[in-house]
Amino acid sequence: MRSKLDDIDLAILRELQADGRMTNVELASRVGISPPPCLRRVRALEEAGLITGYRALLDEKKLGLEVVCFAFVHLASQAEADLAAFQSHIRAWDAVRECWTLSGDIDFILKCVAPDLKAFQDFVGDLTALPNVRNVRTALALDRVKDEPIAPLS
Repeated sequence: MRSKLDDIDLAILRELQADGRMTNVELASRVGISPPPCLRRVRALEEAGLITGYRALLDEKKLGLEVVCFAFVHLASQAEADLAAFQSHIRAWDAVRECWTLSGDIDFILKCVAPDLKAFQDFVGDLTALPNVRNVRTALALDRVKDEPIAPLS
């Protein structure tokens, strides 16, 4: 699909990744076209599924979520039903902000938040108690070094 995107489409995507709240007039100015074709292009990118949504980025610490951690989960069984059951638990868990399946020794990596260390410990206890969880390794995040959108469009 990327081969069908021209330089203006890529510029639109780059600008919206940096600031999805800007007006269409501002976006058009930044990418060097007038507002009506800019809006048509944005809508086409949305309809093509390249733009899947917009969200506000929040300061988790100001919202009382002091702990960010990563959990590396190894399951006892990777049967389809067991994977689906684990994924269903994870999807329903507010503390889990991202969940990725992995290849290799670890089955899942979870990015999680908690208000404090006690809540983090409770979360780890609940996670380890889930059916089919063989073991869980965790790492507390100390500092965010880089946080970029997932799609590099340079």
